[in-house]
Amino acid sequence: MKKDKIAIIGLGYVGLPLAVEFGKKYECIGFDINKKRIEELNKFIDKTNELTSEEIKKSKLLNFTHSIKDLKHCNIYIITVPTPIDEYNNPDINFLIKASKNVGKFLNKNDIVIYESTVYPGCTEEECVPILEKESNLIFNKDFFCGYSPERINPGDKVNTLTKIVKVTSGSNKKTAKKIDDLYNSIINAGTHLASSIKVAEASKIIENCQRDINIAFANELSILFNLLEIDTNEALDAANTKWNFMDFRPGLVGGHCISIDPYYLTYKSKQLGYDSKIILAGRKLNNSMPKFICNRIINSLKSKNLSDVNILILGITFKENCSDIRNSKVLEIYKILKNEKYSIDVHDPNVDSSEKELSNVPLVKNNDIKLNFYDAIIIAVAHNEFKKIKLDNYTKSKSSIIFDLKGIYNNKKYMRL
Repeated sequence: MKKDKIAIIGLGYVGLPLAVEFGKKYECIGFDINKKRIEELNKFIDKTNELTSEEIKKSKLLNFTHSIKDLKHCNIYIITVPTPIDEYNNPDINFLIKASKNVGKFLNKNDIVIYESTVYPGCTEEECVPILEKESNLIFNKDFFCGYSPERINPGDKVNTLTKIVKVTSGSNKKTAKKIDDLYNSIINAGTHLASSIKVAEASKIIENCQRDINIAFANELSILFNLLEIDTNEALDAANTKWNFMDFRPGLVGGHCISIDPYYLTYKSKQLGYDSKIILAGRKLNNSMPKFICNRIINSLKSKNLSDVNILILGITFKENCSDIRNSKVLEIYKILKNEKYSIDVHDPNVDSSEKELSNVPLVKNNDIKLNFYDAIIIAVAHNEFKKIKLDNYTKSKSSIIFDLKGIYNNKKYMRL
């Protein structure tokens, strides 16, 4: 019986941990088109900080490559490429299409292609499968087979890691579904949930993030209302949370590559079917408005100060705590709005690489370069663990300086909070 040889296509936050786990038990190829990324991984360096060098070294059967030709001897292909949106908030599946074309060139009889990228229900079979058939000249569900197993990686989370999260699996027929489920079960300690179809598995992923987006939108709307009522939102939520069935979502910025993107995938499909969403996009609209709401509160608090003398420090620029991912970061929007007000701004984030293109015009300062007794406003925008140790009073200009703790990590009622 032929031994499985697995190819992981895309080595970002999702693909790399997957490749490392499979590479402990199976011959595995980790492929990415980013040559620099491959060079770093071959030196056991992960710039996303998801894995340490020691963790990567444990994967003895894993090889990294940027050469597509190295995939030709594989029989299981797992595609984990990004699925962003375009400028009109429509799904952009170009990475998915390109990956499918590349894999299709090497498909042989009985090979399996598994998709992990977040898509709308039906995308795998409606968009990807025809490409695989065209490129390979093989027939779906006769010569080759497909599956879908949604990624559930939580960037920056060192507790809920890949092997500790139940994996939803599916296949294009019963035999393939069982094969895929067994494959993931061999590396996932938490076990798997076998869905009845690829479309069900696709739907399960997209509703996870849509649900979270809507719940955070509700908390954000409470924050806006309670600010007008002069009620501490977190105090009110703490009180409500004493009931056993209360869902404890807190207000905050919603960015990143998942929660702020996925609702548009579901509503795109919804519109195709002639149904206009009543709730999903309402939540998205409210969450998108939060940077402006936050900036308005800051600007109003600084009105008494001379504009040319106002100095602001923003702590954190990533989309969430303890990770280096800046994709769709709402903190960047806050920075741009405040910059348009002509304030002088410094930004400090210990987790980001200043070479990131999106940060080329952002004045990043290192920890030792944060100015003492200098800032009229400090905004704690991201709850990085490092920030919990900072003594903010060392950096405020005076007692009238404002501190806006967006995430409430200091639990100080003197600070502004959402």
